[in-house]
Amino acid sequence: MSKSGKTVHDFSATTIKGQEVPLSEYKGKTLLIVNTASKCGLTPQYQGLEEMYKKYHEQGLEILGFPCNQFGGQEPGSEEQIESFCSLNYGVSFPMFAKIDVNGKNEHPLYTHLKTEAPGILGLKDIKWNFTKFLISKDGEVIKRFAPTDTPEHFESEVKAAL
Repeated sequence: MSKSGKTVHDFSATTIKGQEVPLSEYKGKTLLIVNTASKCGLTPQYQGLEEMYKKYHEQGLEILGFPCNQFGGQEPGSEEQIESFCSLNYGVSFPMFAKIDVNGKNEHPLYTHLKTEAPGILGLKDIKWNFTKFLISKDGEVIKRFAPTDTPEHFESEVKAAL
């Protein structure tokens, strides 16, 4: 059981199209939640994430992308610009959400929960950079946090095990 008594399924988020979605819609699915950016050195990870999504979506994997402009201003665009960039450059078909803050006083409550459940290196909670990833079990529990530089190929076996 989580430290707070909550799971990811207790939160909701706004899609990149502006629709509020309860994350309970993903019950029974394995989730990979990622804070993304379009102008980052790690942006090419979109390709590996999309490949992983196509490979495992039928087995119950959902990847949820959360654009964030808190790291070097690397996600300056509007939701429409972000969606267009992801689609045109990487063929992203996994769900993308509206731009959020992942740290600080305006951070999204989902990220407060994720960081509490799976702190980073040395127990530090703050997200350090774009493309930090959280693997979530089918029942909404946080399994593991992956560093920004961990590519999808690096942790594919752990995703497969969670499916």
